Amino acid sequence: MFTIPHELSWLTLQNKKIVYDLLFRTSAATLLEVAADPKHLGAEIGFLSVLHTWGQNLQHHPHIHCVIPSGGLSLDHQRWIRPRYPFFLPVKVLSRVFRGKFVSGLKRAFRQSKLVFPGSLQLLAREKAFHAFLRPLFRQDWVVYAKRPFGGPEHVLHYLARYTHRVAISNHRLLSVADGKVSFRWKDYAHGSKQRKMTVTAEEFLRRFMLHVLPRRFVRIRFSGFLANRRRKQLLSLCQQLLGDRPQQRSETPGSYQTNPPAGWLCPHCGGAMLLIAKLTAQQIRSRCVERNHLVDSS
Repeated sequence: MFTIPHELSWLTLQNKKIVYDLLFRTSAATLLEVAADPKHLGAEIGFLSVLHTWGQNLQHHPHIHCVIPSGGLSLDHQRWIRPRYPFFLPVKVLSRVFRGKFVSGLKRAFRQSKLVFPGSLQLLAREKAFHAFLRPLFRQDWVVYAKRPFGGPEHVLHYLARYTHRVAISNHRLLSVADGKVSFRWKDYAHGSKQRKMTVTAEEFLRRFMLHVLPRRFVRIRFSGFLANRRRKQLLSLCQQLLGDRPQQRSETPGSYQTNPPAGWLCPHCGGAMLLIAKLTAQQIRSRCVERNHLVDSS
């Protein structure tokens, strides 16, 4: 996970498209550069990146989550290289490289007049003031966090299902909306991840929520390295070959796998075959909705 300092929050809110895109590009370039270094891994890696702009209390907190396979292709694409460290890549090195690339990108955007400075930010429109504003950012370590590996493909899918398409807050955290106020649960990471309750006015809740509306057509999930869209078809099969791993064909009985599923069972977004998990009657669907609403009200 790559996080930018809170000092950049107001500049980011006024330049969302430029800064968020820079966050994507510099975090990806950092991972690719450090991983390719023979001192650390010496391999070409692949990963997906997901942009989050919120913290648990819905305040502005832009950061990038990256999901990375453990290892990568050798630079000559002849073998699979496994990490030499239990933590994949050193976070201190990632932090310093990321900081340098991001600040350099901000300076370049300033020189190209891509940044805007409305209201209280007008003073930063002057070159000396802008560089003075950026200088203290080098006096602190930027937060780059590496999480332990997932337990397997199912854990990866559960993680992505929770974090890729949710915006700011999920319904189960909402406790009540009454008398012009909204109450919700949040996790206080600064104090042992304790569950706490926060109540704000409806206007404040909407203000915080709207902070996380992205620019029109902004892509918040991106792929890099050997998972990049233009390279995935060729390199992903090469990775599987080098790992000696062939995709498992899911079937009920031997020989029952259907190579070409009916058109009605194809995902309308990715074109992949959909798997039937369960069939629900109309009554079962209504019952589940009633149970879910009851749980939300009772919580």
